[in-house]
Amino acid sequence: MIKEVIVVEGKDDVAAIKKAVDAEIITTGGLGFPDDLMDRIKTAAEKRGVIIFTDPDFAGEKIRKLISKEVKNCKHAFLSRDKATKDSNIGIENAKPKDIIDALNKARTESVEKREEFRKTDLFLHKLIGINDSSKRRDKLGRILGIGYCNAKQLLNRLNNYGITREEFNDAVRRINEENGR
Repeated sequence: MIKEVIVVEGKDDVAAIKKAVDAEIITTGGLGFPDDLMDRIKTAAEKRGVIIFTDPDFAGEKIRKLISKEVKNCKHAFLSRDKATKDSNIGIENAKPKDIIDALNKARTESVEKREEFRKTDLFLHKLIGINDSSKRRDKLGRILGIGYCNAKQLLNRLNNYGITREEFNDAVRRINEENGR
C-alpha cells in the first residue's frame, strides 16, 4: 500500500497502477483539468502526501510543473520513455507493473529551498553536455537516479531540487562509465 495519493493523467494510467500497487489515485484528465482538481490535490498533499506520476512527454511535464508550482512538497516519480511506450503511444498505462513499482520506490520530494550543489561544470566534466552521446548519458543518469530523462537545464534543476547527493551522482556516473567501458 502506497501511503501518498498518486496523481496521474488518465483512467488507463489508473488501471496500470492498480495492477502494480494498492494506492489512492487522482486523475487530472489531461492538461485542461478543472479548477477544483487542484484543491483536491492540495488537500491530499496536506493529509497524506502526493506523488506526481505523469507521462514522460510534453503534456505530462507541463501537468507536473503546474501541480508542483501550486502544491509544495510533492514527490515526483518518473518512467523512462521506453518503459512507457507501446506502439508509439507514450503513457504510464503502457508500463509493466515492475517498472511502475520501481518508479514509485524512487519517487523524490522536490525541495522548496534553492540549492546549488550541482553546476553546469559538473555536467560538462562528466560528459552530460558537450559531446555527441551526452543525451544518452543523461538518459542513463536519469534512469539510475529515478529522475527521468531531461535536457541539461532540467537535469541541473532536478539534481539540485530532488535532494540528489554528490555521492549518488558520482555513483551513477561511475556506473555509466563502467557500462560504456570508460
